[in-house]
Amino acid sequence: MADADLNAFITEESIEPTGEGPLDGATVAVKDNISTAGVETTCGSRMLEGYVPPYSATVVERLTDAGATIVGKSNMDEFGMGTTTETSHFGPTRNPVDTERVPGGSSGGSAAAVAADEADLALGSDTGGSVRCPAAFCGVVGIKPTYGLVSRYGLVAYANSLEQIGPLAPTVEEAAALLDVIAGPDPKDATTTDAGAGSSYADAADGDVEGMTIGIPEELFEGADEGVVETVEDAIDDLVARGAETTSVSLPSVEHAVQAYYVIATSEASSNLARFDGVRYGHSADGDGDWNESFARTREEGFGAEVKRRILLGTYALSAGYHDKYYSKAQDARAWVRSDFESAFEDVDVIASPTMPVPPFELGEGLQDPLTMYLADANTTPANLANLPAISVPAGRSEGLPVGLQLVGPKYGEETIVRAASAVEE
Repeated sequence: MADADLNAFITEESIEPTGEGPLDGATVAVKDNISTAGVETTCGSRMLEGYVPPYSATVVERLTDAGATIVGKSNMDEFGMGTTTETSHFGPTRNPVDTERVPGGSSGGSAAAVAADEADLALGSDTGGSVRCPAAFCGVVGIKPTYGLVSRYGLVAYANSLEQIGPLAPTVEEAAALLDVIAGPDPKDATTTDAGAGSSYADAADGDVEGMTIGIPEELFEGADEGVVETVEDAIDDLVARGAETTSVSLPSVEHAVQAYYVIATSEASSNLARFDGVRYGHSADGDGDWNESFARTREEGFGAEVKRRILLGTYALSAGYHDKYYSKAQDARAWVRSDFESAFEDVDVIASPTMPVPPFELGEGLQDPLTMYLADANTTPANLANLPAISVPAGRSEGLPVGLQLVGPKYGEETIVRAASAVEE
């Protein structure tokens, strides 16, 4: 299918490799919130239309150093805010599996490009599921690394404490090989660590789950679409047949994860997006000499409806009189989520659930009901709140539509989730 039908790319421009390595000959789509020197980076927004960064993100340099060719900047929900890739200023991306449905978001362009063979591999960013959701909806593999494993230098910030750059690929091994290239400490990003030093994530894709214990949290299955649950349970049964065992785990805090996530994410977004004022870079409106009028008009014209909604929500949550009522409680809930996962991982190796509780939305469905779209993130946001690694791997199909199995691991447990996910493929 031609990209013009899918709208998977905002910019199609080749960035040639600068070295040789494990990605020789591979083509990679890069989400359009990751800076590329000399190539437009828009974040899917009118606000940054025409903006050309003077530098490349660390992950981009690592890609080209490893022999990859970057073939374009992939479409995305504006500033990463969305679950469907419909909030892009440059139009929605369509799902290659069913073009009347969304590819998921916010990294929908990256997932669609891989699923449609428009690129061998892709990079996305995951703030509350933005790599795993489109991976599940498009039937590909997506990894959200442990916070700090991959440099965020050059990633245009949405919610700094939550987001990570992650790989999308047709198979677990290919996704893990891409993670091998982009992972590692970066002096330009003080949040990175060398905790994964010496790991080979691609080598971990050996399918050996003999003796592995998989935790099944009832909270992440409740309310999910029946066909999605059946498909995921069948995939888990296959893991058991290969030597794994399952046990129930309790994660009571995840019932509050979506609420906590949206308070924290929108609060950080309201601060991060304050820099877009029409003065330094990006869209600038004519204010007839009045700075306040120009500032207001710039943001009115430059931001789309979803971005404005989240800025307003975040500003409200941080405002005097409401900080303790909302933001502080959200941080308490975040600590509760982290504690629940730590307790669970004392007894299990990975935690399994549906990646998304529903099949891919029809185009326009999520935009008509933003609350339903937010609640669809219920299974993915907990891993971001707890800063844990998670992978979505195709589990099969329900009524012809892809279903993803999510596997969450302990901190820096990428090798474990890759091993389990590769067994699902086999």
